[in-house]
Amino acid sequence: MATTRDDILRRFDVSQAPRPTYVVWELTLRCDQPCTHCGSRAGDERSGELSTQEALGVVKQLQQLGTFECVLIGGEAYLHPGFLDIVRALKAHGIRPAMTSGGRGITETLARQMAEAGLHAISISIDGLEPTHDLMRAARGSFAAAVQALRYLKAAGIRTASNLNLNRLNQADLEPLYEQLKTLGISAWQVQITSPLGRAADRPAMLLQPWDLIDLVPRLARLKKRAWEEVRMSIQPGNNLGYFGPEEAVIRSPRPDLQDHFQGCQAGKQVMGIESNGGIKGCPSLQADYVGGNVREKPLRDIWEQTPELSFARRRTVDDLWGFCRTCPFAETCMAGCSFTAHSLFGRPGNNPYCHYRAKTFAEQGRRERLVLKRAAPGAPFDHGLFEIVEEPLDAPDVRPPTPRELVKKRLPVLTALTEEAPPS
Repeated sequence: MATTRDDILRRFDVSQAPRPTYVVWELTLRCDQPCTHCGSRAGDERSGELSTQEALGVVKQLQQLGTFECVLIGGEAYLHPGFLDIVRALKAHGIRPAMTSGGRGITETLARQMAEAGLHAISISIDGLEPTHDLMRAARGSFAAAVQALRYLKAAGIRTASNLNLNRLNQADLEPLYEQLKTLGISAWQVQITSPLGRAADRPAMLLQPWDLIDLVPRLARLKKRAWEEVRMSIQPGNNLGYFGPEEAVIRSPRPDLQDHFQGCQAGKQVMGIESNGGIKGCPSLQADYVGGNVREKPLRDIWEQTPELSFARRRTVDDLWGFCRTCPFAETCMAGCSFTAHSLFGRPGNNPYCHYRAKTFAEQGRRERLVLKRAAPGAPFDHGLFEIVEEPLDAPDVRPPTPRELVKKRLPVLTALTEEAPPS
């Protein structure tokens, strides 16, 4: 049975005034891995990236706004020439510096330098077992480099974690990958869905279909309980994975014995994203439509407090929702889930088929929703195509892309699994 509203909603204080408590800062779009699922299409730096001096000025403004934690990303943040200086400045201004990285260029020396600069924690992206990870990163040896980076960082005294982009290429790797990660001493593991942003938008065969959540979410809940009992590892879903199925409280809480639930998109409420050229968004993964201003032109506080692009989630009501999400019993709390994921599918937020409750509701009626690409992405950072929803019987045929192991057996080019002819724009 699908979960009822009263089964899952719990008391949770979200009444505090909006402020950028949690900031994700893209220091540069330069990257040392050509990942096939990269939402920002990272590789070369953006035009007009902030200098180190300009970035240090942003740090001061974050302190004034009351930021608690700043996560440095890229591309690869360590490829910015002022990376360590920015870490030191964050620490000196009372902001907890953290980082998300692919780890390919993290040497033992760099790990020690990060620790000395004051980096509090780092999450290394590992997107499956070695064959799958190297396939998705389009870089042979990247899995081994990521694992070695975790060892260097832990030895340097930095709190280590990992993150996973789940899709149809790696969903079978979930449990065996946990077995490998638990030997590396990480404290947390974030699992999110690959959204059709950037290069992932070019590969619709890679993406999960909404009904995949019916199998995936219970697996994640079981794994979360195991990880906590065995090694006190906290497994957390990203903001685009859920929502409100029977396992919601288990997967959403810091520990499996607590009773949290999804509280709606926090873009522009408690979260802010900074692009490497100074553009400000309510969430780092939001599309270009949501850039509210640039720190070279306006004070950060003015952008945060005054621009509609950053305040859209603060102003959203149920009347802004559409499709299934408009009629959902959880609508007032969930507000259609992750905004950037919904926008990457339909060009606007407010209706999100990547929902466990929704998939189970359709399944109880013997139906399911299929996402079909109708217009390809144009090829810019954080761009997207346009999809439509097709309803079909739950037992309709489903063509899945081959796994890396199947490709090896058939001696096919490994990128065949990641390529599907998209319809013309």
